[in-house]
Amino acid sequence: MGTSSYWLLRHENQLLTVKDPAGVTAFPFGTAADFDAPADALLIGEWQGAPCHAADVDTLPCGLDAELTPVRAIFGLAGAEAFALAGRATQLLDWQRNHRFCGRCGTPTTMATGERAMSCSACGLVAYPRISPAVMVLIRRGEALLLARSPHFAPGVFSALAGFVEAGESLEECAAREVREEVGIEITGLRYFRSQSWPFPNSLMLAFFADYAGGKITPDPSEIEAADWFLPDALPLLPGPLSIARQLIDAACNQS
Repeated sequence: MGTSSYWLLRHENQLLTVKDPAGVTAFPFGTAADFDAPADALLIGEWQGAPCHAADVDTLPCGLDAELTPVRAIFGLAGAEAFALAGRATQLLDWQRNHRFCGRCGTPTTMATGERAMSCSACGLVAYPRISPAVMVLIRRGEALLLARSPHFAPGVFSALAGFVEAGESLEECAAREVREEVGIEITGLRYFRSQSWPFPNSLMLAFFADYAGGKITPDPSEIEAADWFLPDALPLLPGPLSIARQLIDAACNQS
């Protein structure tokens, strides 16, 4: 890897970032040797016309004027494209680290040739990067939107309902089940909005609008600590603009 490229170097679950000559946050640029030749580096794509590599490092490269940045913070510092690249690096590094040994027979794995996979030479098991689909649903009743808060949210923040797709379940089935389980109501008219890769740790968020079809809000106390109908001009605190949840809510308000 003697060619210069961008490097997404992860240390203690944060990425190294630098400032370019204009003071803009970016990823370090150089050859592998410039960064102490990180082991098991992954080629993860291109950024600004140059290759991008990602690697976990136990110690920070010598002489590099950089700082450690949480992945979430990269969106605000360097923009959506840099955040997407950081998310891709994070997910692929986790996958590589978690599949160093075969899950079937315990043999050390190697990177497959010609595809993104970890392969076992003993039993032939192939492990691909894991993606966990999750459905998000924003429900409308007239002009009002159903928003809820999990105990894990920042204080005062409400959002749309969401949950992971279970084995053998369609997205539509997941949406209806999650809404029923979390707040006890029924929905109809499910309409796709858009998706977002969410690297915390490896989710693919698929967001939908839906209409209220019946039932009384009855939060599941193990997952939801509060839920209610809110009018667009009287919304509670919402997630930040980074998340698809905020984009979904904003889109619904603009339709009102």
